[in-house]
Amino acid sequence: MDFSNLARRALKLTSDNSPVILTALGVAGTITTAVLTGRASFKAAGIIQDKQLAFDLAGHGRELEPREKFESVWKIYIPPASTAVLTIACIILANRIGTRRAAALAAAYAISEKAFEEYKVKVAEKIGQKREQAVRDELAQERVTADPSSKMVVIASNKVLFYDAYTGRYFESDMETVRKAVNDTNHQVLNDFYASLSDFYDRIGLTKTELSEEMGWNTDKLLELDYSAVLADDGRPCISISFNIAPIRGYHRLS
Repeated sequence: MDFSNLARRALKLTSDNSPVILTALGVAGTITTAVLTGRASFKAAGIIQDKQLAFDLAGHGRELEPREKFESVWKIYIPPASTAVLTIACIILANRIGTRRAAALAAAYAISEKAFEEYKVKVAEKIGQKREQAVRDELAQERVTADPSSKMVVIASNKVLFYDAYTGRYFESDMETVRKAVNDTNHQVLNDFYASLSDFYDRIGLTKTELSEEMGWNTDKLLELDYSAVLADDGRPCISISFNIAPIRGYHRLS
């Protein structure tokens, strides 16, 4: 058995799961601290009571002073105090590791997003705007075709059918309403410094989702849509909308 390889794997596993391990230790430490503190308190009460009795029998005729009580029992509280310190350290370390990893993930996402935007620009330059639009239309059609019809949102009206590629939902509206929703959302960003995906969905008549509250735009990048002409799964002409500037997590945290 290769113990060095086994040790490396164990070390990597521990490193990869360090936030979970530290959080678990923090929870266990909190419980342990409470138990040890309770036991120490009962023991301290007994010691103080015995010392007070001995004090009275010696004829001192007074209550033990706080300093005297402390000197009698402080050592008993060393184990729970030590456990409390270790518990706090585990919680702080877990939070720091989680924050650092989240920051690294956000940075990687920003780099990949920038690279993708540069790639789209270069593709458009190489093959031309019309052919690039045709490729986007074809990709949008493939997404619509592959999407189950159970996600369809039916709105009774005589408006045009739209497809939200981000959540895979259909809705009926018109170009003027959708473009106004984009402008109003960007206006909100410029005035309030950010807007959520839910704000945009409210304006185009789609219900909020659990994810839409966490995603949005800020003044770094405004909302921008791409439009593609596709056929819905029932054969009707449809306009697919996708985000040219994708919403981001932590949009409301301004640097």
